[in-house]
Amino acid sequence: MKVATDIGGTFTDLVYVNDRGDLGIAKSHTTPPNFEQGVMDVIQQAGIEPDAIKTFIHGTTVIINALTERKGAKTGLITTKGFRDVLEIARGNRPDLYNVRYQKPKPLQSSLKIFCIRQRLQVQAFLHSMPSLFIYDKSSQIPYQI
Repeated sequence: MKVATDIGGTFTDLVYVNDRGDLGIAKSHTTPPNFEQGVMDVIQQAGIEPDAIKTFIHGTTVIINALTERKGAKTGLITTKGFRDVLEIARGNRPDLYNVRYQKPKPLQSSLKIFCIRQRLQVQAFLHSMPSLFIYDKSSQIPYQI
């Protein structure tokens, strides 16, 4: 049996395909802060024996929800040196192209909590240069290496 679950902010969803090829779905309430309980509940609701699961795929929107709602633990971002502003710059497009009063939303991550590492990967995903952590001190505008 193949089972996939998704923990959302309100519901935990499940879809499965059994060994005969039958498709089934189930839904239960998400159970913060014990999110695993919602997964166990939806598996039980679907009538699936855990031992029958051969493939288990799991997804969640809990993290992205916490970031966009600015809830939860304080976070930081580690990125490749030279790309620290990519998330804030975004694509450079605006939802309302001709609105001269448009204001970008507040960044998800404070630039004071962005750490850059100097490293490069080759096309084949081989490490070209070893990672080296840089801290960017916004007050002095100078990156320094650790």
